[in-house]
Amino acid sequence: MPKSRRKTLAVLTSGGDCAGLNAVIRAVVARASEGYGWRVIGLKDGTLGLMQKPRQFVELDVNVCGGDMLRQGGTFLGTTNKGDPFAFPMQDGTKKDRSNEIIEAVRELGIDAMIAIGGDGSLRIIRKLAQQGNIPLVAVPKTIDNDVHLTQYAVGFNTAVDVCVEALDRLQPTAASHHRVMILEVMGRDAGHIALHAGVAGGADAILIPEIPYTLEGVKAKLDKVKASGRNHALMVVAEGVKTETGGPVTVAHSDAQVRYGGIGHYLSDQLAKMVGAETRYTVLGHVQRGGTPSSSDRVLASAFGVHAVDLIAYERYDRMVAWQGRGVTDVPLAEVAGVTRSVTLDDPLLRSARGLGIYVGEAKA
Repeated sequence: MPKSRRKTLAVLTSGGDCAGLNAVIRAVVARASEGYGWRVIGLKDGTLGLMQKPRQFVELDVNVCGGDMLRQGGTFLGTTNKGDPFAFPMQDGTKKDRSNEIIEAVRELGIDAMIAIGGDGSLRIIRKLAQQGNIPLVAVPKTIDNDVHLTQYAVGFNTAVDVCVEALDRLQPTAASHHRVMILEVMGRDAGHIALHAGVAGGADAILIPEIPYTLEGVKAKLDKVKASGRNHALMVVAEGVKTETGGPVTVAHSDAQVRYGGIGHYLSDQLAKMVGAETRYTVLGHVQRGGTPSSSDRVLASAFGVHAVDLIAYERYDRMVAWQGRGVTDVPLAEVAGVTRSVTLDDPLLRSARGLGIYVGEAKA
């Protein structure tokens, strides 16, 4: 174990929330304080806490971050997926570069190194801050979409899949009771990992993901085949980022003037009801997938990631991201990760398994 003076380590969560974030923080605190004798502070609401005066942070130790944190969803530090510090929205409608304010706050708080828990987008922003301010940085991947490059799994994904599978388990009996086609719309803006995993685990007849084109006739053919087999119901899983058959995005305008993906389940329900002559219903899980108690797999992953992140700082291996590859934890260059999306590829083993099970997964083939 390397010897070093007592450091002040900062940890923050950024981007969308998910299950397992508190488990990462707990592991960071345990390893840093018990293993190295370092001081750990938690930054409130990601980088937003560093823009405020007084600076918003909390002192962390093993008494604050006990075993109960393994069971808590979300992040007790708070997070944000708005307010890019390089183009921060001001009250007058303009945008301002406030990155230097954050760098000044890091110096003011005496932070020696930082651990950022985020997805590909937020890690890109935080890495840019670290490069500009010469801040030693290590990253931990988290996202329910599981679309962070160079890691097989990110914190939060497994729990989200479990939520989706439970929804399918609950939809199947009512689908059978009423002879219906049930469509479950899950998260997945650019990548279909949740839909693919949940669909296979939940016994779906069709899985539609953003990466693979489909046809309504192809879906209909599958549903007709199900009916011909003697089964009176069917299950479908569709990622929110899936477009219409003609390639048009399905979006919903919100009161905050933001336009977000959503509504593909409704679209498919309407179209298929006309084509297959069966009752169709759709369910949108939305943010239910982000919340709840972390699964055992996410707790283990989060704990391993947190420990490894601290060890990287101890050995002064900065600008790295911890990752899960093969059967264990490793680390990769953050420069090769930040801002890169890991999509479902046509040679994905699970995609081949889905086809082998007879699931309709679109028209493209590896």
